[in-house]
Amino acid sequence: MRILIVKLSSLGDVIQTMAVLPDVLEVFPNAQIDWVVEEAFAPLVQMAHGVHAVIPVGQRRWRKSYFSAATRAERRLFYARLRQDAYDAVIDFQGLIKSAWVGRAARLASGGFSTTYANGSDACSYEWPVRYLLQRSVPMPQRIHAVARYRLLAAQALGYSHMPLVQLPARYGWRFATQPQVVNDMPEVVLAHGTTRTDNEWPDAHWLALARQLVAEGFSVGLPHAGLRELERVQALAQSLGPAACVWPALSLDALACRMAASSGVIGVDSGLSHLAVALDLPHVQIFSQDRAWRAGPVGRDYQTVVGGAQAPDVAQVWDRWQAVIAASHRGAVRA
Repeated sequence: MRILIVKLSSLGDVIQTMAVLPDVLEVFPNAQIDWVVEEAFAPLVQMAHGVHAVIPVGQRRWRKSYFSAATRAERRLFYARLRQDAYDAVIDFQGLIKSAWVGRAARLASGGFSTTYANGSDACSYEWPVRYLLQRSVPMPQRIHAVARYRLLAAQALGYSHMPLVQLPARYGWRFATQPQVVNDMPEVVLAHGTTRTDNEWPDAHWLALARQLVAEGFSVGLPHAGLRELERVQALAQSLGPAACVWPALSLDALACRMAASSGVIGVDSGLSHLAVALDLPHVQIFSQDRAWRAGPVGRDYQTVVGGAQAPDVAQVWDRWQAVIAASHRGAVRA
């Protein structure tokens, strides 16, 4: 069976969709799964166990010069690559018009089909015309966790929704080019502070206080960043913390995943890097400053938890959750 996943963006959503891969491969061990994704996320998707080929698309970049000769040439090459193989199932996990058009353009094998969501779910992006752009549409519960929504769409589309595996905690798999290596002598906790949404941010003073408690407990602090604003923030944190803080260099997503995999755990806001921590099966505390934990937070493992909700938590609340997460990890909680 040849399957095409269409999930273009964003980082956290792409990572959460990776939970579909082990489910599909358990039912169809010989399935060949290709994935269309925005070019920025292609190296990370290529690391996901079970992905045969990644087909990068540059929709975000193309919008800046849509009618230029160079962009038109790139689009022709993309669609030629998209139609190179015929698929038994094309599944649009995004549920937007832009992704449905990509799924519609893919070539189907004899008897093959394309599908997406029949309706929106609470706090999930959805554009209703998609159900008419593809051949089949799958109804979804109104209130459902994002990962469960992706897994349910695949299960309903491919005919295994009756199987118990759909009820089990999500699993992820990775193919590292090199084995993740510990960089620091002290165990490192990654602070995933960055977010593209200002309403998800946690105050810098809170991060500093939390980092000082981590250092006092014998941890070093890893500080990833993306862009000048985040770099300035982590440099200020590192200057206040001293040698126990490490500002990471600018890293590609695949290199960042490899480095994060070697850490002792992650504390982060609701962001792509926090979802990466969950997928890497690391001890993790995810900080919420709005009521989204039911949709996006980690579930099913006692060494991954949420804190906050309708309002941001204070430092003491985050620290208490981190202590509980570390205790659960030290008890030998079974990892996926």
